[in-house]
Amino acid sequence: MNEVKILIEFEDIGVIEGVLFDKVNPKTYAVVVSKIPFQSEANTWGKEVYFETPASASVENGERTVEVGDIGFWPPGKAMCVFYGPTPVSRGREPVAASPVNVIGKITKNVELLSKVIDGLKIKVKFA
Repeated sequence: MNEVKILIEFEDIGVIEGVLFDKVNPKTYAVVVSKIPFQSEANTWGKEVYFETPASASVENGERTVEVGDIGFWPPGKAMCVFYGPTPVSRGREPVAASPVNVIGKITKNVELLSKVIDGLKIKVKFA
């Protein structure tokens, strides 16, 4: 399995650390990793932060119900999604995506910072 460590820096809030891996969605992983570093702006949806990337991919092994801390790629929005709790379509505590996402990673440090993110916040994604 291939994996890389990344940092997602949120302006005025701090940095979360994560790892991207190719074990579930290798094509999506390869495309996203090839576009790092990049900058974007945050969007929030319940306890999910998502942001547009320069990557483009189709649904590979898409899932709607994910785990807290998962990093996914949402093909319709060309967006990276980071889940830290329930979304508006969740029925319990588990995060549920609006439509299938390709899980490509996991947050490893500072997931709690995501609760401070607001729409429009500037983001930088880079290798650790």
